[in-house]
Amino acid sequence: MKHLNKLFAALFLFIGLSSQAQDSDNPWAITFGTNAVDTRISAASKLEDQISQYFNVKSNWNILPSVSYINVSRNVGGSFSFGVTGSINKIKRFVLPRTTIPGDYMVVNPGDLTYYGADGVIKYSFMKGLGWKVIDPSIHVGGGYTWLGDASYGTANGGLGLTFWFTEMVGLSLQSTYKYSFDNADERGGPSNVPNHMQHFAGLTFKFGGKDTDGDGIYDKNDACPLVAGLKQFQGCPDTDGDGIIDGSDSCPDVAGLPEFQGCPDTDGDGIADKDDACPEVAGPKALNGCPDADGDGIADKDDKCPQVKGPKENAGCPWPDTDGDGVLDKDDRCPDVKGTVANNGCPEISEEQIMKLNAYAKTILFNSGKATFQQQTYPVLQSIVAILKEYPSSRFSIEGHTDSDGKDAANQKLSEDRAGAVRNYLTENGIAAERLSSVGFGEAKPIDTNKTKKGKANNRRVEVKLVK
Repeated sequence: MKHLNKLFAALFLFIGLSSQAQDSDNPWAITFGTNAVDTRISAASKLEDQISQYFNVKSNWNILPSVSYINVSRNVGGSFSFGVTGSINKIKRFVLPRTTIPGDYMVVNPGDLTYYGADGVIKYSFMKGLGWKVIDPSIHVGGGYTWLGDASYGTANGGLGLTFWFTEMVGLSLQSTYKYSFDNADERGGPSNVPNHMQHFAGLTFKFGGKDTDGDGIYDKNDACPLVAGLKQFQGCPDTDGDGIIDGSDSCPDVAGLPEFQGCPDTDGDGIADKDDACPEVAGPKALNGCPDADGDGIADKDDKCPQVKGPKENAGCPWPDTDGDGVLDKDDRCPDVKGTVANNGCPEISEEQIMKLNAYAKTILFNSGKATFQQQTYPVLQSIVAILKEYPSSRFSIEGHTDSDGKDAANQKLSEDRAGAVRNYLTENGIAAERLSSVGFGEAKPIDTNKTKKGKANNRRVEVKLVK
């Protein structure tokens, strides 16, 4: 039977080893203080008698006036911790039932019995769940072994605790534990056995084990900069210039600046950080690296030979002449002494007669049925169009494709776009600058004749060339 009792005790101790609660910042804790043993709970048969003198310290408690217990524990996740407790005491007050008077009890001195206890404890803390910071209520279970004089037996334990934290790592711990003894029931109750009993503890708890390499008060596991002291609001990272931007994200960590400039200053307030501003003391546009441009010609005053008059960069900020006054500068005017148009590079615009000639050619462009490929007889027509366009190298044109109403709208739209694009591609492949040409398809949306006759449909299937002004 005794071996069975030891097996039970070992089982409870093993359960204790599997799971108790400090916190994850400082996972380890050590508690030491004094303990008291009260055997009245074993002597009383009724619950009301067991708890009626719970705090009768003077008559029932056995207290060793010294450090008489130590507990070492570790957080094992969440609010759970596991601890091992060792305690010692002297039993001078042993509560027994008075056999001559039912319901009465007497306290005897068994002769300074030595008490030893070794226990494993699983503890659950309610402090985090309740959102408290100072008061830490807890519940615990576990098992262990108790030696009382020459007797020894395993126990199953359970109880309540309360810790008052003075600081983050130092607290006063109070705990009451009921120990159920696996001693034989018919022998329990005398000083020669290990009875059920209460053990009370009071001691100081010290948490430790948290690592803070840089000493900034923020544990390494929560510290984004564990090797450099920093501030709590920045997860332990420093902000040397105090501008609210951590040094690691601050392009100017030694000079206070603005968030929009990654912590760098903008002295002239032009929206360009000083480190990127070619004129940091005078406001200017971003396009000119922060330097002013009085005449608004896009050339910084410091580089502009005519800072009060608009001019191009190629002429150092001074204006180019326009001899014929046609709005085309002489340097770009193919006809500098004759007024022309901007669209035609300063030369006279293509005539309406030539436009009509182009469209006459365009109407004879023939495509393979339902496709954007040319019939063979169309190529001479396309070459004639190329020749006219080359005579007016500055004019720009739009190639427009149209279809009749046969078929679906979407198909006609795509076919008209493809045919207009085919004409444009042919012209660019034959020497006409691509930037002079654009193409667009209108499908069946712009007929010039009826779609009810064969002739009308033929007229509607067309390509037009229009001058872009």
